[in-house]
Amino acid sequence: MRLAAGALCFVSLQGAPAGAFEARVRPFFNRYCLACHHGGNRTAGVALDGLKDASVIRGNAEMFEKVFRKVRTSEMPPPTAPKPPAAERAFVAGFLESELDRAAAVRPDPGRPGIHRLNRAEYNNALRDLLAIDFEPAADFPADDAGYGFDNIAGALSLPPVLAEKYLKAAEKATRMAVGNRKWDAVLDRYTVERRVDQTRRLGAEYPEGSRGGTTVRHRFPADGEYLLRVRLRGVAEKGRTARVEIRVDGEKVREAEIRLSGQETEEEARRVEVRLALKAGRRAVQAVLFDDGEMLPPARRLAVDWVEVGGPFEVTGPGETESRRAIFTCRPAAAAGERACAEEILGRMARRAYRRPVRLAEVPGLMKFYRMGREGGTFDDGVQLALKAMLMSPNFLFRVERDSGTGVQRLTDYELASRLSFFLWSTIPDETLLRAAGQGRLSQPVPLRAQVRRMLADGKARALTENFAGQWLQLRNLNGVKPDPDRLPEYNAALRDDFRRETELFFETVVKDDLSVLTFLDAGFTFVNERLARHYGMEGVKGAEFRRVALEGAQRGGVLTQASVLTISSYPTRTSPVIRGKWILENLLGAPPPPPPPDVPPLEEKGVGQTVSLRKQLEAHRASAACSSCHARMDPIGFSLENYDAIGRWRTYDGNFPIDAAGGLPDGQQFQNAADLRKILMNQPREFVWCLTSKLMTYALGRGVESTDQAAVRAIARRAEKQGYRFSALVEGIVESAQFRMKRAEEVRSAGR
Repeated sequence: MRLAAGALCFVSLQGAPAGAFEARVRPFFNRYCLACHHGGNRTAGVALDGLKDASVIRGNAEMFEKVFRKVRTSEMPPPTAPKPPAAERAFVAGFLESELDRAAAVRPDPGRPGIHRLNRAEYNNALRDLLAIDFEPAADFPADDAGYGFDNIAGALSLPPVLAEKYLKAAEKATRMAVGNRKWDAVLDRYTVERRVDQTRRLGAEYPEGSRGGTTVRHRFPADGEYLLRVRLRGVAEKGRTARVEIRVDGEKVREAEIRLSGQETEEEARRVEVRLALKAGRRAVQAVLFDDGEMLPPARRLAVDWVEVGGPFEVTGPGETESRRAIFTCRPAAAAGERACAEEILGRMARRAYRRPVRLAEVPGLMKFYRMGREGGTFDDGVQLALKAMLMSPNFLFRVERDSGTGVQRLTDYELASRLSFFLWSTIPDETLLRAAGQGRLSQPVPLRAQVRRMLADGKARALTENFAGQWLQLRNLNGVKPDPDRLPEYNAALRDDFRRETELFFETVVKDDLSVLTFLDAGFTFVNERLARHYGMEGVKGAEFRRVALEGAQRGGVLTQASVLTISSYPTRTSPVIRGKWILENLLGAPPPPPPPDVPPLEEKGVGQTVSLRKQLEAHRASAACSSCHARMDPIGFSLENYDAIGRWRTYDGNFPIDAAGGLPDGQQFQNAADLRKILMNQPREFVWCLTSKLMTYALGRGVESTDQAAVRAIARRAEKQGYRFSALVEGIVESAQFRMKRAEEVRSAGR
């Protein structure tokens, strides 16, 4: 990859002297490229021997986008071929960039949108916002297929038969929970509390003074009725020690009990406290609060909350006045004569939100048929529930379809733009503010559109970018599948894994919320840790389970590359992998992924690694194979920069018996001694990273892969962001205001005779 400063100062065509193509560009290709890329060879489908003038570049933009990337990143010429001077490479790359941007301006192509099924996250969020429910009905849906690194790609989201059945069950459960009724079956939910150090300390201001431990669970009570609340303690208390337990609901004490233990773990009944009481429907906080004098005992002997159970409802008295019912029943018919008009009002309003557009003339009558079916033999609420269930099964809810209104390139409607914007930033349906702006035609205007982007980024729902974009871009979702060897890495457990993820999530959220430069991802003077993660990193002075922002000292940590989440997912269960880590950097930070490995690649000889031979020496021997050298020559040196971090992200200076050698180099000749040096190189020459991040973000925003016809837009967005200090919002606004986001290419209609 080309990261040298001179190579990134691409010239514009306007700055090139007349005759530059004949004098410098064509000779460059003739000298360094024609041996492999000519009409008789066409390696990788590229032939460069017919270049009469610069118009050939503009007329073959798809091919020359590939050429531009290879020249720009120093991937070509290959390592075994003569290397052009950095200044010549920079000039040719700049010339190609200018010509390709000019071609894109003459023949803009915003791309063709696909039919986009809501993925699991979007489905859950849409039902949350439409029905004001807070469970995840798509939790047992089949996993969504992914493409281009993301699971919101329209072309990858098929509709298997099993999913249609899941939709039906989810719609029934969601509407039943939202509307409520008197027929709830009693169930028992248990919330198990993980054994944590923080249970031995005050957990926050919401806990009463003098409390030493406890937990809070948030439970959805589906109806007005009676419920059973039960708490169990664990731990081996000393004989005769007394503990006091309080059960609280929304901060109000509903049960208090004194527990006197004899020191036997088997005293099951003595460890339980319960209460049965009437509660209103809705989401409520149930607290178990512990008071005792065991602060000075070792942690293993202290009492702690083991689990909290909620059972019910028993003796249901009504559906209750829940947030869901308030969201749905905006009118209440006083008599049977007013039911139809009220139902039409409810269904028309709900369908507008669910379908993300004004409701068509025939759509409400169609929903009213289901209302009448539910109302016959039932109640008004039953009729509304069945109609809502039908609404959730409609393709208008389950799919995002942008219909053609003509031929050629055309603008999205304001409602289509609202939907794109909301699913991009929130992974859910538009809210009322966004729909109102669409109805007033304001989203097609740059200033109101930009205002909506900034409003949405500041909203709590923008956390969807962390969960769904960052979770896939940085591959945080892979953490649950990582199983480090417990014999070699006994310190690793589920709690530490969750801390790894939380650090990176908070870091990403801060960049978004505070609108920091995206270069913060490469290097930063801060991170987020709690006591457990700080201890893992060797940091001092951090106490408690809560995460807090801390300033970083020294050069060991900085940016996502040195966070344990990334270092763990890019390792093997038993050891680090410079290959995987180098590949991760190329793919996710530099946008230059290596090709897939060839078949029958011999495995690395693991025997003796770290004991009789260093991993670096073993990989050098592996790289000697001609089948392996071309890709490993790019990946391994970058990956070695992270060798000071073990397979779960701890700092080290030795790997087994061998001192760590983290030195390496980039294909352009730049050398580094460690990860800190590599971060400096990337920070000083940020264009490759910004282009990569822009491409990733655009892929996620559009729900399709970024094609050669989109590359000019990517570059324009990156140039614009540079002028604004590479702020995160500058990238988002650039994408949203691009033709790729606001426009579409209509499907071509061919006549029968063509």
